[in-house]
Amino acid sequence: MWRGDITTLQVDAIVNAANSGLTGCYSPLHGCIDNAIHTFAGVKLRLECAKIMEKQGFPEPMGTAKITKAYNLPCKHVLHTVGPMISGALTQTDCQELASCYRSCLELADKNRLDSITFCCISTGEFRFPSKKAAEIAVKTVEDYKMETGSSIQVIFNVFKDEDLFIYQNLLTYKSF
Repeated sequence: MWRGDITTLQVDAIVNAANSGLTGCYSPLHGCIDNAIHTFAGVKLRLECAKIMEKQGFPEPMGTAKITKAYNLPCKHVLHTVGPMISGALTQTDCQELASCYRSCLELADKNRLDSITFCCISTGEFRFPSKKAAEIAVKTVEDYKMETGSSIQVIFNVFKDEDLFIYQNLLTYKSF
């Protein structure tokens, strides 16, 4: 676990909690992680994402992931994933879709032979997924993936808010990824 600005990490990949257009946040000066990553990476990231989306021809499905270069960021790559947006009661489908985000990113990172990945708290900000449940899903999905695949990828959970720090500290006691 690491607390701070994900855009400052020197790892193989950071995860962007993206929208289905993958080309960054559409609200200027918005405080979301999608906006921060695209802002600090620079316009080349937005252009690469736009090319991916144009070739794909449809919005990015929830729970999948795409990889790009990181451009002006200190990491090597950005993994973009679209998590569930919660409006109303949390459903089992929402939980499965969030788990799919984590698994898709891990699979893509391993496919590209990355040694380290840093996850943000996917869907917990603007997409309103409850933070504690999201963290439980994140940790369990990573544990299950590493056990099932034998992957040696180093996983870092990045937190920004005090609430998330407390949640992850409790969940990660005596665990290492």
